[in-house]
Amino acid sequence: MTKEYSSGSGSGTSRGSNPGRVTLETAVVARYDHGGEKFEILIDPNAVEGIKRGDDFDPEEVLAAFNVFTDSKKGLKPTEAKINQVFKTNNMKDIVIKIVREGQIQLTTEQRREMQEKKQRAIIDFISKNAINPQTGTPHPPQRIETAMREAKVHVDPFRPVDDQIKETLEKIRLILPIRLEKVKVAVRLSPENHGRCYRDIKSFGTILKEEWQSSGHWIGVVEIPAGVQVDFFKRLNDKTRGEVETKIIK
Repeated sequence: MTKEYSSGSGSGTSRGSNPGRVTLETAVVARYDHGGEKFEILIDPNAVEGIKRGDDFDPEEVLAAFNVFTDSKKGLKPTEAKINQVFKTNNMKDIVIKIVREGQIQLTTEQRREMQEKKQRAIIDFISKNAINPQTGTPHPPQRIETAMREAKVHVDPFRPVDDQIKETLEKIRLILPIRLEKVKVAVRLSPENHGRCYRDIKSFGTILKEEWQSSGHWIGVVEIPAGVQVDFFKRLNDKTRGEVETKIIK
C-alpha cells in the first residue's frame, strides 16, 4: 500500500510519531533545499546508507515522524500543495529518497564521530584480514593499518559503504606501508569425525574450490581464504581437531 504525505492540521509531529522504532532523540535531520526553502525529515541515521545505495525500506520504519517539515525544531510543515510542487509526488517513500540522496544529513559531532569510528573499524578489519605485507608474506596488525590511515590522512565517510572506501584507503596507505590484497589456497585433509566438526568453520573462512572423499574415508578440500586470516584459520582447525588435521598451502 502506498503511503502518502499529509500535512495534517497545525504544527507538531503527533500524526507521525513512531514509538518503539526511531525516536526523536536518535533521529537526525535530513534537509533538502529548493528555491530558498528547506524541507526536512527526521530519519534513523543507520538507514541513510542503505537508502543512498538503493535498498528497499519502509518510511514508517526509518522515520521518527511521518512528516516533512519546513522547520523540524518548531514542528512547522509545508502544505500538501507545496510538497507536490517541489517533489512532484506525495508518495512519502519517494520524498524520503530525494531528500536523503540530494539533501544533507545534519549529524551532531558525537553522531558523526561514532559513525566514522564504526566505518573505520570495518575498513581496518577487512584490510587486516585480506591484505599482507608482500615483503614478509604476513598480514599487517590492525593497529599498524590504523596508524597508516592516520598518517595518510584518510577521511572516512560515515555514509559511504565500506566496500567503496577500501580501495581508496589502500591507495593512500600504500604510500606508507608495503601492502597488497591477496588470497591463498590451502589443501585440507580431515577424518570423517573432524570433517563434521570443521566443515562449517572452513566455509566461514573462505571458498571451497574443490572437495572429495578418499577411499580411506578422509575428506580432502582445497579452500581459498584471505591471506590475512591464515594464522586464525590454521589455529581454528587445530583447536577443533586437537591437531589431527593436515594442511598445506598450495603455491
